[in-house]
Parts: sequence; structure tokens; C-alpha cells
Amino acid sequence: MLFMPLRQHATHLIVGCYKEIYRVLKPGQCFAVYEWCITDHYDPNNATHKRIKDEIELGNGLPDIRSTRQCLQAVKDAGFEVIWDKDLAEDSPLPWYLPLDPSRFSLSSFRLTTVGRIITRNMVKVLEYVGLAPEGSQRVSSFLEKAAEGLVEGGKKEIFTPMYFFVVRKPLSE
Repeated sequence: MLFMPLRQHATHLIVGCYKEIYRVLKPGQCFAVYEWCITDHYDPNNATHKRIKDEIELGNGLPDIRSTRQCLQAVKDAGFEVIWDKDLAEDSPLPWYLPLDPSRFSLSSFRLTTVGRIITRNMVKVLEYVGLAPEGSQRVSSFLEKAAEGLVEGGKKEIFTPMYFFVVRKPLSE
């Protein structure tokens, strides 16, 4: 167990988390989950898809984004029965990634536009140079920007959703 591969370890941890929730719920009680997931459109052999997934994971501090199927399997492995599941992004009237899309101009989200990101990048550089921002701020800003790009691209290609929702129930009898 000490040398478990990261992906297997992450799956083991999430099943353990769900088992603990299962343990504290009374029989018949429900639990709702909202997950960031890779969709069925994701192709692990596609270099672009892999890059997008990596950008999302790195910039958002995620060890491994699970697929919707892996999420459902984890709650089943913990003992739950799945009542309902859906990617809520599929029926959304507006794309969920719209506020992060740099091609969309808006005064309220100016900092997320291409021009806003350039200004932010240069401000962070100046602040770090004069010592008002800690060393490494440029690097953090850069990978957060990459994460936002990955989120937008993942949303546009429909390989990633931050809106996978499911409801599970602890069975009445165990």
C-alpha cells in the first residue's frame, strides 16, 4: 500500500471517503455529490486531450480527475446505490466556461480576457521584482492561467465537466 501508484491511490482515497460517508448515514438516507470529471468524450490516447487534462489538474491542485464512470463506480464500491446522475453542463443554456473564456470581452471579467491576462501577468512580474509579491508569484500566476485555458478548452471540446451531479442512497438493508 505504501508504494501504490498515484492513480490507484487516488481511487482508493475517494472510495475511502465515500465509505466514511456511508458509515455515518442511516439506512435509506441520501447523499448528493457534485464532481469535476472527465467525460466519455475524453480520449486518453489523444495528446491534446491529455494536455488539457494535465493543465486542469496542475492548475487546480487535482491529483487525478476521474471519469464520470469512475465516480459512479467509487460510490458503488463504497456500498451506495445510485439514484440519479447527470452532467448538468449538457443542458445549461450558457457554457459553464464562459466567464473564463479570454475571447469573450466583459468589463466585469476584464482580467480574464487576453488583454486582462497580459496586464495581470506584467503586474505580477513587477510586484515580484520590487518585492511586494513573494518569489514564485509569476510561476503560480502562469500555471493558474494555463489551468483556465485548459478549463475553457476542455469545456469547448466537451471532454471535461465541473458539473457532474449524482445522488446516491445507503440501502435500507446492508
